[in-house]
Amino acid sequence: MSLTRLLIPTYTRMLGAMRGWLEKAQAERGPEADFLLSARLAPDMFPLSTQVRFTCVQALEAVARLQMQPFPPLVGLLLEEGRSGAERPGTVKDSIARIMQTLELLEAVPRGAIDLAPDTPIAHALPSGMIFDLTAEQYARDWTLAQFYFHLMIAYAILRREGVALGKLDYIPHMLAHVRPT
Repeated sequence: MSLTRLLIPTYTRMLGAMRGWLEKAQAERGPEADFLLSARLAPDMFPLSTQVRFTCVQALEAVARLQMQPFPPLVGLLLEEGRSGAERPGTVKDSIARIMQTLELLEAVPRGAIDLAPDTPIAHALPSGMIFDLTAEQYARDWTLAQFYFHLMIAYAILRREGVALGKLDYIPHMLAHVRPT
């Protein structure tokens, strides 16, 4: 399976699901939903507003890195907003808008654009200065998907803990298209 066929649908489907969670929270709570963006799963973790933005970052960084291109400007904006999410969480509407911007960029990725040879070297530098030397396959499998799902699941867990009525079908709504008719 190509990296494009693996990553782009994964990112778009799951970001779409996350948008649905936020819309559900907004429908259930009305204006009070914005307070959820400051909620954390644990005191030493980032709040929901940051988890949403960092989920978007993981998808955009991976697509750029696997195309051997610089990150789109939205990545810097998402990182800045994410790092200040505790002080300035924004609104649910803002979070949904960031997801939609990310989806637009992902939908514009040309077919096959990130289909590097699996053994293509990828140097992944963290802000701490640590650098991972990986292959494209290792980067996709061991880093970007893991990090994407980490932030996605933390967002889901925060919303569940805060009482938003989410269930399995909210997590994987795209799977309903594959249910065998009875």
